[in-house]
Amino acid sequence: MNKEILFVLLDEFAEWESAFIAPLLNFGTAPGRARYTVKTLSVTRNPVVSIGGFRVLPDYDLQSVPGEYAGLILIGGMRWFAPEAQQLVPLVQDAIDKKKLVAGICNASVFMGMHGWLNRVKHTSNTLEYLKKQAGSRYDGEAYYVNEQAARDGHIVTANGSGYLEFCREVLYALEADTPEKIEESYRFYKTGLCELIKVHDKNYF
Repeated sequence: MNKEILFVLLDEFAEWESAFIAPLLNFGTAPGRARYTVKTLSVTRNPVVSIGGFRVLPDYDLQSVPGEYAGLILIGGMRWFAPEAQQLVPLVQDAIDKKKLVAGICNASVFMGMHGWLNRVKHTSNTLEYLKKQAGSRYDGEAYYVNEQAARDGHIVTANGSGYLEFCREVLYALEADTPEKIEESYRFYKTGLCELIKVHDKNYF
């Protein structure tokens, strides 16, 4: 049975930040290669609505989190500085303590900084200046900040809001979701496009 990965969604979440990673985990880089099952989680079981208007009914709320899961993926959006996000702190802290994957992109990476979870690991976000301003006094990890689209340090993955493809790649590596060759191939497919890959493979990609 595949292990569950929980995508944490709040209202006004950025749906494009999950658009590549969810199918590559749930379906796999190719048919039959999936090692994980994607589930969604929010503070309550009420529907959450994305920035683009997608309406999602969460599989879990904070009262029904499964005892066993492989990791949390915090999808960015506009509500990570709102009071409701603070209810997620015990869940994320527990996952970090148990060395499960915790991955945050865009404002979700700032949320991680706000609670001191990035202070001693390599990380990135929506620029260092933005992170320091929004995260406040509990963030003192400037020496570990890297100006890259995404960063991975053990079981912690972060990305800026435009780094969704790199975020996807680093999460796949952190979870050992496939071979390095398959992970890189899936990244190049979406990053460069089918036409470029056909050129590289001399028209024999499929």
